[in-house]
Amino acid sequence: MTQLVDESASRPIDRSQEHLAARLDLVWRRVDSAVARRRQTDPDPEDRFRGLYLSEPTVDALLSRVREPLWDAALEQMSSSIEERADDWEREGRTLRLRRLQRSFGLDLVDLDILTVALAPDLDPRFERLYGYLHDDVTRRRASVGLALELCGLTPSTADGRRRLGRSGPLVAGGLISIEDGERPVLTRGLRVPDRVSSHLLGDDAFDPEVAGLLLDVGGAPSQPWRQLDNALAAGLEAIYLREPLGASAAWAAACALRRAGREFIAIDLSMLAPASDSLVQVGLAIREARLLGAALVATNLDALGELVARAAALLADAPGVAIICGTRPWDPGWSRDVPIQLDVDMPTPSERAQQWASAFNGHSMNPELARATLAFRLTPTQIARAARASVLTAAVDEREVHANDVQAAARAQNASGLDRLSHRVSPQATWDQLVLPAEVRTQLRELAGRARQRERVIDEWGVGGRALRGRGITALLAGDSGTGKTLSAEVVAADLGLDLYLIDLATVVDKYIGETEKNLDRIFGEADRVNGVLLFDEADAIFGKRSEVKDARDRYANVEVAYLLQRMERFDGLAILTTNLRANLDEAFIRRLDAIIDFPMPEEDERLALWRLHLSHDVPQSDDLDLRFLADRFRISGGNIRNICVTAAYFAAESEEPVSMADLVRATEREYRKLGRLTVESEFGPYLALTRQ
Repeated sequence: MTQLVDESASRPIDRSQEHLAARLDLVWRRVDSAVARRRQTDPDPEDRFRGLYLSEPTVDALLSRVREPLWDAALEQMSSSIEERADDWEREGRTLRLRRLQRSFGLDLVDLDILTVALAPDLDPRFERLYGYLHDDVTRRRASVGLALELCGLTPSTADGRRRLGRSGPLVAGGLISIEDGERPVLTRGLRVPDRVSSHLLGDDAFDPEVAGLLLDVGGAPSQPWRQLDNALAAGLEAIYLREPLGASAAWAAACALRRAGREFIAIDLSMLAPASDSLVQVGLAIREARLLGAALVATNLDALGELVARAAALLADAPGVAIICGTRPWDPGWSRDVPIQLDVDMPTPSERAQQWASAFNGHSMNPELARATLAFRLTPTQIARAARASVLTAAVDEREVHANDVQAAARAQNASGLDRLSHRVSPQATWDQLVLPAEVRTQLRELAGRARQRERVIDEWGVGGRALRGRGITALLAGDSGTGKTLSAEVVAADLGLDLYLIDLATVVDKYIGETEKNLDRIFGEADRVNGVLLFDEADAIFGKRSEVKDARDRYANVEVAYLLQRMERFDGLAILTTNLRANLDEAFIRRLDAIIDFPMPEEDERLALWRLHLSHDVPQSDDLDLRFLADRFRISGGNIRNICVTAAYFAAESEEPVSMADLVRATEREYRKLGRLTVESEFGPYLALTRQ
């Protein structure tokens, strides 16, 4: 046999390949002995059609022959010598892949012999023809179950031999050997070693293509030691379940702990599994990949598997080797035979998250402005790395430094799309300059934004106001007449935080069937807990209304909806803004749970003047006869009404191809009054009343 060893003087000898070649040489000698025995009992060795038919002498020989397993003391001594030499190499610090595979999959020397017998035709084509001869069938070019057992000195009719190649045996269960030709009797079924196993033994570390698509790059700054997880790994525990909240990465925490322990690992994202019933085959391949490398397996996003959660959890938890499984729900004891130890992942502190951002920028300036822009986002280290990379690339395309807007836009892009199906997503563009409000209201809105930015520092680092039964979310009520700027204020707050605004569509929430409204709300809050955004419940009194006295079944179930909302809001971890024109209609229990209530008054004269000027911007062509002070003084209307008037007047002017004139604004005001059901009187319109009748 030719040894699989690099003989180049410029390269060190690959002891792993030399060990594999030695085991294959042992198979060669066993095949040689088996061929010699066949020749002794072959009734017609010169028959050129041998293996294609059964002659009468061959049938007689089959009836008289007693097949015994091959056993040779010299071959056994050769096997011992090979392993003694392998022991010496490992003591020298060499890594022998076949030895590592043997330990990782729990194989003894007989299992190893069976594996190399099955592997031989993939490494040396001469074995194909020899196996065909030993099978007495030139079409059977791989070892069969019976031939493999015979070459390894096992009796095919014993339970031990069958067990080694049964579905529960380490070779088949571990994915090292597959049994083909299932319709044949057991002993004539073929053995195949998967290409990934054979290529790994030859030194190829490329991942199986089915596994490569699941791989997760778990980088980022190292974390502080986690005593519980570190102790679990040190104690040799193999199945560990990490439960993570939004913004915490159990996979990152596991990776840091494994690095501290000096352990190799691979991490996979279960949400990337193919959406098919056989997708769990990929999980099995990932487990095999980790065992081939002698590495721990980190599997995250267990919850993404839906109906396949239980089966995937069982595969991972019951597999030999270290498996750290990550998800958001508690572990169900029915998922696996042995319940893994469960640990809860803590939310990273603001300082830890700042360190993760700084590490992700990797040398790019992380100035105070950029650091402040990231405070409202709860992202995992992987998401932070992606956002930082995207913001750097965006700035590089424009040949400039990274801005806070770049970072916030890239961070928003990490949001999942689940909430988009239940709401209208708005990328806020409004700024504080567009808000025309009393100073006190603007101050309260800025306080709300600051509360959302600093809540982790206050709650987690300082431990102020922590309540075990209540979520970490913030809920604010904006109350006031229509058009006073409530919705615009919500957009400004979201823009200040750099978050997307999700406008909840009441059509997707309220359902006439009992119990469906609660389910819809649960889906909305569940998705909202997983994204970085601001929820906006416009006209909130429609679903947050007061509970009433129960007079019939409809009242009872309406009260159930409100009661459910009360409970769900307690557990919400995000920022929710409610707007209403009828504050008195809200249930008192909601009022108690609100973190902020901001009243929006109707604008006064100076504020109305500012609104007229804001909506008639410099880009709008304007006539010299505009008297905005008159409009602000006479018409006591909201900012929303002023906007509508300016838009209507602009259309009038555009159609007449003239600048916006006082006549256009007066006519537009009269149209807005009609919508409001208000009278057009001289005390308000004064000298311009006649223009309303043109």
